[in-house]
Amino acid sequence: MTSLNEVADGAGERSARDPAPAVTRAIGILGLLAEADGRALSLSELARTLGIAKSSCANLCQALEDGEMIRRTGDGFGLGRRNAELGGAYSLQFNQVREFFGLISSSPTLRGELVQIAMLDGADALYLARHEGRTPYRFGAPLGSRLPAAFSATGNALLLSLGDDQLAELMDGVLPMRSGIDGLEVTAKDLRQRLAVARERGFAVDEGHSTSGVTGVAVPLAAWSPGDPPLALGTAMPSDQADPVRVAAIGTALREVAARLENPWRARTARD
Repeated sequence: MTSLNEVADGAGERSARDPAPAVTRAIGILGLLAEADGRALSLSELARTLGIAKSSCANLCQALEDGEMIRRTGDGFGLGRRNAELGGAYSLQFNQVREFFGLISSSPTLRGELVQIAMLDGADALYLARHEGRTPYRFGAPLGSRLPAAFSATGNALLLSLGDDQLAELMDGVLPMRSGIDGLEVTAKDLRQRLAVARERGFAVDEGHSTSGVTGVAVPLAAWSPGDPPLALGTAMPSDQADPVRVAAIGTALREVAARLENPWRARTARD
């Protein structure tokens, strides 16, 4: 995960060449709050990390607060509700997200499961949409959160959408990588083997390497339009309930939904 200092350094580099440094600094504030894992940041901390005067930071925070992009708390500032609205609007740009909820609700296998859509963002899976189902457990990646694509089932499914050259360009520079959950190390060779198994099986599986005690099953979603990012459809369940029969049934159901979410015009062109 990107550190607060890296967010600030990036904002500083952009402000040196951007024609609108106030906008760049405001984006930097939002980035710092997003990376704070729910912890409020004080005005002094924001100004110090961004390397700007406290008075300038106060003016930016006031403008962001007026726009409901951030909110004032007893300990400083946190993200405001407007970010959730913008995130939802962004997700709904994708045709598959708009159709996702109805198709999952109509699936006898999936309607009771926790099912999510994620997109590939760098070397991470970024979660965009979530169907809660009727299961008694509530876990999975919160909307807007990220998991390393090398470990998560949804991330592996996203990587299945890439060609060999794209995969090497994206992942070889960040591998080997060690899981913070169970210490599993994945090299570039390991990842390619994992993807080969997932491709042959028809779906990717994560046996608790990205979230403790949680097994994930996921499949890629074909891009609706040529400019769309890779998307994937995945579920999460307690590992002690993830027997091979259930995993296979969910994987098959996910593939069926993914096929129904494919752009029929692109599918027809590919067949022709």
